[in-house]
Amino acid sequence: MEKWILKNPKYDFDRMSNVLGVSQLLCRIMVNRGIADYEAAKSFINSRTEDLWNARKMKDLETGVSIIRSKIQACCKIRIIGDYDVDGVVSTYILFRALSRCGAQVDYAIPHRILDGYGINNAIIDKAREDGIDTIITCDNGISATEQIKYAKEAGITVIVTDHHEVPFAENEQNERIHILPEADAIIDIKRTDCCYPFKLLCGAGVAFKFVQVLYEEMGIPEAEWEEFYEFVAIATVCDVVDLVGENRILVRKGLSVIGQTKNTGLKALMKRTGIYGKDIGVYHLGFIIGPCINASGRLDWAERGLKMLLSDDVEEAENIALELHELNNERKNMTMAGVEETVAAIENSNLKQDKVLVVYKPEIHESIAGIIAGKIREKYNIPTFIITDAENGVKGSGRSIEEYNMFEGLLKCKELLTRFGGHPMAAGLSLERDNLEQLRKQLNESAALTEEDLIPKVYIDARIPLSQINLKVAEELVLLEPYGKGNSKPLFAEKDIAIARAVVLGSERKVLKLRLKSSEKQFIDCIYFGSISGFDQYINERFGEVQLSRMYAGQANDVRLDLIFNIDINEYNGIKSVQLIMQHYR
Repeated sequence: MEKWILKNPKYDFDRMSNVLGVSQLLCRIMVNRGIADYEAAKSFINSRTEDLWNARKMKDLETGVSIIRSKIQACCKIRIIGDYDVDGVVSTYILFRALSRCGAQVDYAIPHRILDGYGINNAIIDKAREDGIDTIITCDNGISATEQIKYAKEAGITVIVTDHHEVPFAENEQNERIHILPEADAIIDIKRTDCCYPFKLLCGAGVAFKFVQVLYEEMGIPEAEWEEFYEFVAIATVCDVVDLVGENRILVRKGLSVIGQTKNTGLKALMKRTGIYGKDIGVYHLGFIIGPCINASGRLDWAERGLKMLLSDDVEEAENIALELHELNNERKNMTMAGVEETVAAIENSNLKQDKVLVVYKPEIHESIAGIIAGKIREKYNIPTFIITDAENGVKGSGRSIEEYNMFEGLLKCKELLTRFGGHPMAAGLSLERDNLEQLRKQLNESAALTEEDLIPKVYIDARIPLSQINLKVAEELVLLEPYGKGNSKPLFAEKDIAIARAVVLGSERKVLKLRLKSSEKQFIDCIYFGSISGFDQYINERFGEVQLSRMYAGQANDVRLDLIFNIDINEYNGIKSVQLIMQHYR
């Protein structure tokens, strides 16, 4: 069961439309996304790199650049410590390319997901000391590594942190949060409470990119050279699932405009291997094709493979690594599919279905895909979900949440049961002793203030629009809102009592349903559905009967009428553009 909710903000859309020179429909969608200020709306529609904030506003950024510049001039050895996800790999790539361009003696190390775990650790620091490393610069990690950075400083190593994660804290007796910063020589993190940088939603690669902008300025390197990183920041921004608003929107939009002509040998090899080279690249390609292949090396192998591909200038080497990553990603997809099926079976055959927070122990699941499976289960049941699997010491897992439940705060209430945890309201990771697992499940459910209403999936509709008002002009204007993603979802529209003139199943695998919709003015518009066709047919049969279902597929007059929620899209065939709808929900 879903709850359909039509957003209906009170606003002077007529005036906003006249000021901005766009339709009231576009204005309504922007206001639905919290973009009500006229200047902010103008910036949203006309995202320009000139509107990016000055990187020097970041706390400690100039200090960090000054340290790196002096270390380069002194020929000191510098090591970049990254992370094993896409954001960490891309952040490392950006810093390594940039520091190398500046003449630094620089190398890198990325922790192994299973052997090392997240972020910098003492073993990495010991290895750096053995190798004569003078300076460590972290990217996409470090803000929570208080003890590890203290250990590095005691070893005489200079440490610069570049990160975007929340600053850890402790609570005093008055339950006030006291934020704890590591004792690094420079701490560049937009989440610092004393950082005045206006935009707080950059990913790790976004912070690294800002660092490089100022470093290049200080080293006298032309602006055109740091512009080559836009496409990589776009990949990391989309894959780290940060909100595509403000600077993130600008960075992704710019990156998408240039990635099709990439000069990076490794990225080009991966795009060719996945069959998207030469196509119009969008957010989907970054988030569901390029990113997962880079991520697969960090999940099932070692993330340095993905980084090596991006750094390679040898076509044959790059193509070989691209092939490996593509095959690893296919393996990851198969493992995920099997894991989801096993987890669903475990839930359905237990009393877990009664829980408001799912804690599912599946020891055989590879820990690297626990988070992906948690997300799939969350989508299916609309319930906060933790997938727990065996680890070298105890058990560990990943969680994915719904808007109504702050997962990080939930874990905070159970911290005495955990050996380690961290994350955000919508996603978290944790480690604990196996014996504490059932108690964790119990406490999470007892402390969760979720109601039955909270657990009902909600679909928010941007506007109700008659089919007769949908045309190519409307579809083309909606392009101004792209790129879509977290924080700027593709607009959803709805209409009631729509007649179905004809239905046909398309594709060699017969997985696409095409509906011919008829408006009250007897105009027709095509609608595509990528969901379960058997489920759709069963619904129509139950509501209208087998005869009406058959008449609908035969293109004959029928009694089928549906309320639909849909996206408005553009279909291009043989150079001819037409408007089409993408059905998302029906009733």
